[in-house]
Amino acid sequence: MLAVAVGILFVPPPTGITPQSWRLLAIFAATITGSIVRPVPGGAMVLLGVTALSVFQVMSIEESLIGYADPVVWLVLAAFFISRGMIKTGLGRRIAFLFIKAIGHYSLGLAYALIGTEAILGAAIPSTGARSGGIIFPITKSLAEAYESRPGASARRLGAYLMTTVAQGNIVVCAMWLTGQASNPIIAKLAKETTGLEITYPRWITAAILPALVSLVFVPLLIYKLYPPEIKHTPAASEFASDQLRKLGKMKWSEWVMLLVFALIATLWMTPKLTGLHYATVAMIGICVLLLSGILSWEDLITEREAWSVFIWYGGLLRMAEALGQTGITKRFAESAAALTVGWSWWVALGVLLLIYFYAHYSFASITAHATAMYTPFLLVILAAGTPPWLAILSLAYFSNLGASVTHYGTTASPIYFGAGYVSQKTWWLVGLAVSVLTITIWTVVGFAWWKILRLW
Repeated sequence: MLAVAVGILFVPPPTGITPQSWRLLAIFAATITGSIVRPVPGGAMVLLGVTALSVFQVMSIEESLIGYADPVVWLVLAAFFISRGMIKTGLGRRIAFLFIKAIGHYSLGLAYALIGTEAILGAAIPSTGARSGGIIFPITKSLAEAYESRPGASARRLGAYLMTTVAQGNIVVCAMWLTGQASNPIIAKLAKETTGLEITYPRWITAAILPALVSLVFVPLLIYKLYPPEIKHTPAASEFASDQLRKLGKMKWSEWVMLLVFALIATLWMTPKLTGLHYATVAMIGICVLLLSGILSWEDLITEREAWSVFIWYGGLLRMAEALGQTGITKRFAESAAALTVGWSWWVALGVLLLIYFYAHYSFASITAHATAMYTPFLLVILAAGTPPWLAILSLAYFSNLGASVTHYGTTASPIYFGAGYVSQKTWWLVGLAVSVLTITIWTVVGFAWWKILRLW
């Protein structure tokens, strides 16, 4: 990788593309590869890339740092702080226990309860790490252990099924909301820069709601058939949830404030045309309310390490991806690749390219790395084949997320569940492959039909 990067940096470029453009491509490729291999943390890798932009005179230091002024980056940062409030107040745990108490009498219902909690939290918490690591995973592990299901001989009693199913549900939730995971706003920005069409918060959820809900119903069922738990009836789970709710007591003032902020943010995100407020502004309003009410302290914000790491990571990647799109390199790639689909019907080209894009996620350890490297080039190629713009934009956006289902490292939450030790890598990958076939079918059949009804193509 380093040799390729150095070669591009110093070898004279082909006619029509400036030396700076090829140097930018080399730095971008090295940064993406580093984000996958992770010789250093992702944020540090991007910081190296941003520094290299100035060192190799690709752009001035002022231009290199423009990404950190982008509202999308601040939206992601603010949303991480909101998730901190959800965890600190205990509201997220309360929502989960209410679901479990209501429908957690059977192992399948238990999976639906945990995934349902995830789906609600995804409306305003873009950190899959915060949702899973801070709220859903600890409860999942506690429920498995309540039935004496631990890694090893007893894993199949309940824990293996729950870990696999909840992790796969998390990925569907990532696709469901614009705030489902942190790079979705970046995908929306790339789509707008490429086509001029904007995926707003309401449009994202309106287009995703039907295929997402169908997926959330059938994915747990599929895994239940392929990899069933030994324990089917789980009355103790409902009792456990009731006991935890008793310990939590009545909703505290801090929880009510957090719930109101959550509802306010979601409402304002759904009505941008009425308010005229940018999504980042809405998120920052939420943070200000949490600070002024004392739900969050300034110490909470400055010690939220994951949020600041993602801020460094996204600001740099966003800038490089944006600059690369302006060089003409991605357009040239699209023109060359489009030649391969000459004579094909647009729907055949779309199907083949979507499958390639989806399963390319085997090579990526994050949705962000996958989307920033491949979303724009594939979008250009699919559009060049004659695909209706909204069909191309939305299918690639959702597949950017759903592709994370195939491995145990596809997105932040997957290593958390896989790392619990209940499921082997072989089983995880086989289940992930089966789930990928199901979700591809649902989002192309149900999804495309739904978007036709919505007159998006």
